[in-house]
Amino acid sequence: MTSPILPGAEPASYAGGPHGVLVLHGFTGSPQSMRPLAEAVAAAGYSVELPLLPGHGTALEDMIPTRWEDWSGAAEAAYAELAGRCDGVAVVGLSMGGTLVTWLAARHPEIVALVTINGAVEPGGDALIEMGRDLLAAGTEVLPAIGSDIAKPGQAEVSYPGAPVAALMSMAQAVEDLAPLIPGIHCPTLVFTSTQDHVVPPSAGEYLATHVGGPAEQVTLDNSFHVATLDFDATEIETRTVDFLAKVFAG
Repeated sequence: MTSPILPGAEPASYAGGPHGVLVLHGFTGSPQSMRPLAEAVAAAGYSVELPLLPGHGTALEDMIPTRWEDWSGAAEAAYAELAGRCDGVAVVGLSMGGTLVTWLAARHPEIVALVTINGAVEPGGDALIEMGRDLLAAGTEVLPAIGSDIAKPGQAEVSYPGAPVAALMSMAQAVEDLAPLIPGIHCPTLVFTSTQDHVVPPSAGEYLATHVGGPAEQVTLDNSFHVATLDFDATEIETRTVDFLAKVFAG
């Protein structure tokens, strides 16, 4: 049984025009981190879905047993529902949300556009997986929090006070499995990369931009940390994303 949803972490659905946009939050985070961007996209006339991923936005204990299959299954279901009532869908994600939307784009060539903000998409997590095994063997199930990596004073992310080790290992393995699929992504791609990211290496943005099989644009964010959608560059992310979607949907 899950705990009540934390204030601000609620999912959201915005009715709009015939084009749809799926927006996904990150690991241990919640829709709160993506709400301003989702609202900006909705204000531009799109039908937007901002779901709460399984195990998130309630209590840390709810996330401990969840794995990549839970989050990706929810992402797939949300995409299918939106695609079923829209004339084309674009996908947008932050951090693990970026992993999930990249995974969706690799699975669904009909996806119109891909946008990632500090997405965890670069392989090389073998050391993390091995460390996780050692931690679990030693009885450590939760690491210190990775949420709310924000440069802007007074801003905070609704996220958990810790990061479940087994869940993190599951995500790291998913990134490894995703890597060989990325060259098969041919839709237009917009990649936002914070130069000072304390959660996902900035090299991940370059990796995605150079490995997708379609046209890609990378935007460097010099003033924001990992949760850039709540940071100094939030307005730039919103404006560029809306402009990008308008151009892509216009053909």
